[in-house]
Amino acid sequence: MIPSIDLKALQAGESAALKAMRDAATGVGFATVYNTALGAPRVREVIEMYRAFFKLPEADKQPYSMAGTGANRGWGAAGTEQVDPDANPDYKQYFDSGVVLEAGDPRSAMPVYAPNIWPAKPAAFEAVITGYYEEACGVAMSVLRGVAQSIGAPRDAFDSGFETPMALLRGNYYPQRPDWAGAKDFGIATHTDYGCLTLLATDGSPGLEVRKRGGGWIPVSAEPGTFVINFGEMMEVWTDGLVRATPHRVVGGVNERISVPLFFNPAHDTNVAPLGSGEVVLAGEHLAARFGETYLHLKK
Repeated sequence: MIPSIDLKALQAGESAALKAMRDAATGVGFATVYNTALGAPRVREVIEMYRAFFKLPEADKQPYSMAGTGANRGWGAAGTEQVDPDANPDYKQYFDSGVVLEAGDPRSAMPVYAPNIWPAKPAAFEAVITGYYEEACGVAMSVLRGVAQSIGAPRDAFDSGFETPMALLRGNYYPQRPDWAGAKDFGIATHTDYGCLTLLATDGSPGLEVRKRGGGWIPVSAEPGTFVINFGEMMEVWTDGLVRATPHRVVGGVNERISVPLFFNPAHDTNVAPLGSGEVVLAGEHLAARFGETYLHLKK
């Protein structure tokens, strides 16, 4: 069972919403969230902007390829990401963008803070995507505060770690499952997210599957305006295993699918080791290591 949570009720600290979030965070690791500041028309606009980019000829997308930039910004062609070493590279396309640092900020040299790379087409792509990024970060922060309260921590327990977040916005394009696809071929193979909290918008098409704790899979879908949320490895470490990172996948089906995850991760130098442990685990080093294991252009 994937809990469905009214975000305004969660923000108000209503007991039923807090219980549902605690059940999601400490149990299945997934929830759907509705009644947010991002309505269906705004989400559909963003989805269609990504769709227009992904439908461009490959020659128009190639100048923005991550294989050329060496950072996790820009376009990734099908077959350039491999989240499961026992599966084939994922057959989806994707486009990544993130936080904008002030000019001269030395952190721009870090791959996790690399400058964004914006395509010339479609028109208004940069404006639409950057606007949504800021709004989505606000929604994600509201969700994270609700998570904190639901597990008995102060609502602002995680706030200080997000001064300059390594939040990454991604557009995913999953085509119709190819005829050649076999048992080791996926839109995205089984994995857990690497970071803190993921806020996922989708076009409503099915495809996402969440692994049950006892085995088997739960299909999850959400119409634009409702968000799927889940927790990553970093949050599991940060809460000393209380919040769970759950494996999930997209096998692919008869319809193409667009999804837009915001990977809401703290600033590079945030210590995400369990509180009181005396250990130091820098958020940026964790992410950089996991990216190096996933992006094929970073393995070369």
